[in-house]
Amino acid sequence: METLAKGLYIVSTPIGNLDDISLRAKKILNSVNFIICENPKHSLKLLNKLDIKKKLFSLHDYNENLMIKRIEKYQYNSAIALISDAGSPLISDPGYNLIQDYIKKNLYVTTIPGPSSILSSLQLSGLPINNFEFFGFVSKSISNMNSQAKKLQNVIATSVFFISGNRLVSFLKILLDAKINRKVAVCKELTKKNERVFRGYIKKIIDEINIDKSNLKGEFTLLIQGKERKTKITIQTTTEAQIKKLLKKFSLTEVVEIVHRLTDISKKEIYKKALQLKK
Repeated sequence: METLAKGLYIVSTPIGNLDDISLRAKKILNSVNFIICENPKHSLKLLNKLDIKKKLFSLHDYNENLMIKRIEKYQYNSAIALISDAGSPLISDPGYNLIQDYIKKNLYVTTIPGPSSILSSLQLSGLPINNFEFFGFVSKSISNMNSQAKKLQNVIATSVFFISGNRLVSFLKILLDAKINRKVAVCKELTKKNERVFRGYIKKIIDEINIDKSNLKGEFTLLIQGKERKTKITIQTTTEAQIKKLLKKFSLTEVVEIVHRLTDISKKEIYKKALQLKK
């Protein structure tokens, strides 16, 4: 086993397929003094596959501050790993206060990157991913779902949600009611044997999912296309000067065609401006 620097190692684990564990993650998990996880029973499946035996501490939303106090005596002389049930820790998972505690004490913290259902979903979605926003889990209550839908009406970026199968169709219908008739991608059971991605406009996806009740079994990520950005290209002073020059050599119709090809400004706007300049 490698001797590690004392501190906290944030280790990403597979989101479904256990073979996705990285060599570095495996080495770190095998070398730390102990591991902080969400559900020890769940994490043992991975550790048993890797033939790693470590003491596990369970961390969840209701015991995080108690956990910080519990490990305080180990922080300065131990290498500790933080993992979640699946994927990259801290994303809709406990651990934020723990990280803050290490940072405030100026203790060593590092990350071992790896699988992320958010990034995998974006890659498979077919939607623009140069600009995206992650909103966590879709709310359980209908009223909060409606509020979430209203917030999405003006979001230009691709929106990413975690959502359970029993809320998926209800939320898609709420999006339609909110006049959000955009393309979506529903990613199911990523990296697992039953991985599937539904792509298309919301109405089509609802019909496709409702064909078979088994489509609602598993873990889901929902991605929603952003609102189309409408940009209006206006005629600038430099363009007006070009139109004046062109009018000396070409007819009004020809000038409109030339400027339109060079600038993508609408022919209607060019014609209106050229007519003004010709007088």
